[in-house]
Amino acid sequence: MHYPKIGLALGSGGARGFAHLGVLKTLLDAGIPVDLIAGSSMGAMVGCFYGAGLDIERLYNLSRVFKRKYYLDFTIPKMGFIAGNRVKDLIRIFTHGRNLEQLDIPVHVVATDLMTGDKIVFKDGPIADAVRASISIPGIFVPEKYEGKLLVDGGVIDRVPVSVVKEMGADLIIAVDVSRVKRNAEISSIYDVIMQSLDIMQMELAANREFASDIMITPPVEMYSSRAFTQIDEIIAIGEEEAKKHIDTIKGLIEQWKEQH
Repeated sequence: MHYPKIGLALGSGGARGFAHLGVLKTLLDAGIPVDLIAGSSMGAMVGCFYGAGLDIERLYNLSRVFKRKYYLDFTIPKMGFIAGNRVKDLIRIFTHGRNLEQLDIPVHVVATDLMTGDKIVFKDGPIADAVRASISIPGIFVPEKYEGKLLVDGGVIDRVPVSVVKEMGADLIIAVDVSRVKRNAEISSIYDVIMQSLDIMQMELAANREFASDIMITPPVEMYSSRAFTQIDEIIAIGEEEAKKHIDTIKGLIEQWKEQH
């Protein structure tokens, strides 16, 4: 019997993106396979770590020791405050220096070309380059120079890359949006200004993604700082809880798909 190819579209959201781990764990615990992943920003990092064969237990452990100091290497601001070499090394280590095409499952990574405004989808090549480009929050990280392009965060152009995972051949698409706008947010740094602005700009677009995906999971993590990396366990737990609410619906959609094919 045929089984649908299940694609995950994992959205951007800084530290809130650890909720993706909770969603992933809940899906796998429920016996729902993940065949394809497309990710923007933090969603790209989680997707590539999972695709590199890190099991959920190891990813949970990694998230607990993931501190800002591991990836913030401050530089003299010209195009960004953070050079991004440290996080690139971290990504390279945890994905064993692999290329995207060498992952256990197909993972595509979304970035934005700052010069042309185009959406850039990495399908092959070094994982560290692709993810480093995808997490380059404008004004915070120095943009990633890659093949003559100047690349910034995938969340700028495609916060939840549903269309990308569809193009990859997914039959059923589960989207995860972790960067809903927090109303009356405390804005106390340039990082807050930039992140809140990105979330607001993407608000309308993300609403359309909801219709394009079969299931949209939106863990309510907006009360957590996207930059703090302090309450990771709570963020993951919220991802788990929110995903559990959708399991029956997802299983129903899988059965429905099987009947039609």
